Amino acid sequence: MLYNCSNPLDKANFLERAKLLAERGDVVELKTKKQRSLKQSAYLHCLFDYFGCQYGESGSYVKEEYFKKLVNPDIFVLSEGVDRFTGRQHYQLKSTADLTTEEMSICIDRFRDWSSKEAGIYLPTAAEGALLRLCEIEISKAQRYL
Repeated sequence: MLYNCSNPLDKANFLERAKLLAERGDVVELKTKKQRSLKQSAYLHCLFDYFGCQYGESGSYVKEEYFKKLVNPDIFVLSEGVDRFTGRQHYQLKSTADLTTEEMSICIDRFRDWSSKEAGIYLPTAAEGALLRLCEIEISKAQRYL
């Protein structure tokens, strides 16, 4: 269960719940959850879309097949198996929303490195604002084809 401790009601509910669990002697795990920033999310989707328009795939395909399964399987692939009726391999993937800012930075760096080395597509850093704007222009031009 998630509690936002900056909200007084959530904080009170959290303290009550923690007290109850402690009194019962339950085994619990407590960790803070830092979400990635909206800027980071927008940047990441710009990279997916730009790579997709350069490679001829949709941004969602790039995200799932390349970013999650190929480049960052240790972080995103929770389980994999084979459908017994179709024989196709299927994956259960973690959502990018479940990653911290730090984890997402690692994944983005890996994807940028892979894109450059394996696909020959340079993906700009978040600090390269002018190049990102050029990427957005290319994405808008290619949008009708993807």
